[in-house]
Amino acid sequence: MAVIAAAQATDGGWTWAQTAALIVPCIALFGAYLTYILNQRAVRRERRAKTFAEALRQLTDEVSALLARMAFHQAWLQIEASAVAGPYATLVATTRAEAGAQMSLAWDQPPITTDSGMNLGVPYPQDQSNSARAICIEVMRRHLGERS
Repeated sequence: MAVIAAAQATDGGWTWAQTAALIVPCIALFGAYLTYILNQRAVRRERRAKTFAEALRQLTDEVSALLARMAFHQAWLQIEASAVAGPYATLVATTRAEAGAQMSLAWDQPPITTDSGMNLGVPYPQDQSNSARAICIEVMRRHLGERS
């Protein structure tokens, strides 16, 4: 009787062991898929974070290098041609003030979403720095003994 009941149980119906044999691999497969998706997300996030950090580092390095070069030239002019150092310092200060105001204005604009949005269209005004540059060049010419 017991043999017949066991045969009927395996022949006639679905058992819990069979259900478990199907569910366990499905759960394992889902777990592996979920782990893969989460790992890929983490890799993409890390790659973006590295890109952002590199962009900031590059900007910081370039600005630092530019400021160092300007300080070098300012000191050199003070040593070699003190009459030119003042107009040059004015040119640097005026250019930095104009650029700083323009950068602040640019930061307040909405983010650019298209390639064509990269075009400025109308250049920022540079009247003060152009005037300071003309004065600096004139003083440099006089210092060299040239006439404009």
